[in-house]
Amino acid sequence: MHSGKSPNFRMMKEFLHDNRIFYNPIEFAMAHIGGTWKIPIILCLRNGPVRYGDLKKSIPHISDKMLFTQLRELEEKQMVVKHTFSEKPPRVEYELTPKAIKALPLIDQFTAYGISLMSDAGII
Repeated sequence: MHSGKSPNFRMMKEFLHDNRIFYNPIEFAMAHIGGTWKIPIILCLRNGPVRYGDLKKSIPHISDKMLFTQLRELEEKQMVVKHTFSEKPPRVEYELTPKAIKALPLIDQFTAYGISLMSDAGII
């Protein structure tokens, strides 16, 4: 059993945020980065601002509607900022906020853990 110190989640009181009840900090964090598309979007933006079209090309199988929706949700959670440039044609870029950059080491750990699980299952 892991001997590291961590909060006792059984003693943690649920809390309300944005009209939703959360029961622990992991659930709250996953509301920011969870789902099929948020982490791939964040990873595509890790090296700096990316234009919408380049972002779409970098994430296989994501529809325009889903990319637009996920980017809007990431903006609402203050994980991504949208820059609109007054050019012809108009240019839009998305960039990670410090809040999202703080999640990158965790996402890298989740990736390593997922690869380990896939290896254990004989997938890779």
